[in-house]
Amino acid sequence: MTKKGRRKHIPQRTCVVCRRSFPKRELNRIVRSPEGEVFYDPTGKASGRGAYLCDDLACWEKAVTGTFLDRALKTKLTPAQRAALKEELERRRALVEPPSHGNGS
Repeated sequence: MTKKGRRKHIPQRTCVVCRRSFPKRELNRIVRSPEGEVFYDPTGKASGRGAYLCDDLACWEKAVTGTFLDRALKTKLTPAQRAALKEELERRRALVEPPSHGNGS
């Protein structure tokens, strides 16, 4: 006799900007550590309060410039923390958009 397999529970999380739900592994975690540092957590396992962003660059843009992360992480992001997250946004943008070759058009 074969054992009936139970479907594994897949945790869902919500993007703090667009409010759409996704499986946790598909979202990007921004964390506020117990020491008050705010950073992008590619592992999704760093200790601290987390906020999730989907892969949509528009959501990243709004999160970096607006107050979505301040509210979700219950802190006020410093200019340095915003700059670090903006670097991650630019890195993601470079992966999506092919580099322009400056042909003067």
